[in-house]
Amino acid sequence: MNKPTVVDRFRALFGRAPDFVARAPGRIEFIGNHTDYNGGTVLGAAIDRGVWVAVAARTDGPRRFATDQRDGVLALAAGAPEKQAGAASWTNYPLGILAALPAFGLRAPGGFDYLAMSDLPLGAGLSSSAAIEVSSALAFLALTNQAPSRETVVKVGRHAENHFVGVPCGILDQGVSGFGQKNRLVFIDCRGPHFDTVSLPAGAHFWIFNTHTKHALIDGLYASRHRECMEAAKALGVAQLADVTPAVFAQRGTSLPATLSRRAAHIVGEIARVGEVRGALGKDDLAAVGLALNASHASSRTQFENSTPELDFLVEILATAPHVYGARLTGGGFGGAVMALTAEKFAESDARKVAEAYAQKFDAVPDILHTQTGDGAALV
Repeated sequence: MNKPTVVDRFRALFGRAPDFVARAPGRIEFIGNHTDYNGGTVLGAAIDRGVWVAVAARTDGPRRFATDQRDGVLALAAGAPEKQAGAASWTNYPLGILAALPAFGLRAPGGFDYLAMSDLPLGAGLSSSAAIEVSSALAFLALTNQAPSRETVVKVGRHAENHFVGVPCGILDQGVSGFGQKNRLVFIDCRGPHFDTVSLPAGAHFWIFNTHTKHALIDGLYASRHRECMEAAKALGVAQLADVTPAVFAQRGTSLPATLSRRAAHIVGEIARVGEVRGALGKDDLAAVGLALNASHASSRTQFENSTPELDFLVEILATAPHVYGARLTGGGFGGAVMALTAEKFAESDARKVAEAYAQKFDAVPDILHTQTGDGAALV
């Protein structure tokens, strides 16, 4: 995917060139599973694939939306955005941005033509939703000649996801998409939020194994985990689970109901693992990073219970594969994908062996994606 391809498709649909083109990358949740909305710390990687958004202003009112994922053009009246259903539900991401902009003192554009194109594999836990939100925000802001801070842009994206789309996510996805840098990971302290980057040692590679499985109740399960974490924090007398240290949890965690104790144990332990990984990266110790990734997945499986048999099997197989430092589910869980951190020597043939073992077990072949870090969102 590149800008000329997007411009050509825009011309074919709307009969003119776009005024602006923006791009935002997908992201890998490196470590920090469900810690963001608990006020914790996370590490993520922007990748070299993403979502492109092209826009051109209209003077006659309508907002027209198109995507390379579906046929046709959807025309909506300008004004207060209304949530869409069915085949048009993909537009809730850009519509959510339009609805969110005034909450930050920013203007939403009136009429426009809009095209979104993606080279992100859908359903792989790479956060195509955040990528379309952040790229849409940049495009709409350019269209209205506004230039807020990068932090404000990612907050607009999160606001859209929380309040319009209706997913109670934290800032991880939009933050990594907005602040990503090639050859670096994005570190976020979500209580601020505060953003920083951490150097990724040379020779580190990401392999994504997408199972295409998804729990039928994934939205409800995500919301229930969010609710359980909030209940655990309240029972422990803190505003957020990030306020609970491992030492304090060891003393007081057993007083919680069993389910809430498991959820809190995962979050408190995961925040500690983020710190361990950040320190290990500073020493170029990828072996230690891999051990933390494996421990993260084990906690997701047993404490947070957001893994699946398919994801667990992939992590188990990867644990015995050559040149693999570690592996864990990436994203919200309940299906989706596993990320493996590998040395450069891990090859396509090694990845195929993992996929073949999976196929023998589940009678399905996972998609394989070998990706690298990439730069964050920008006008292009």
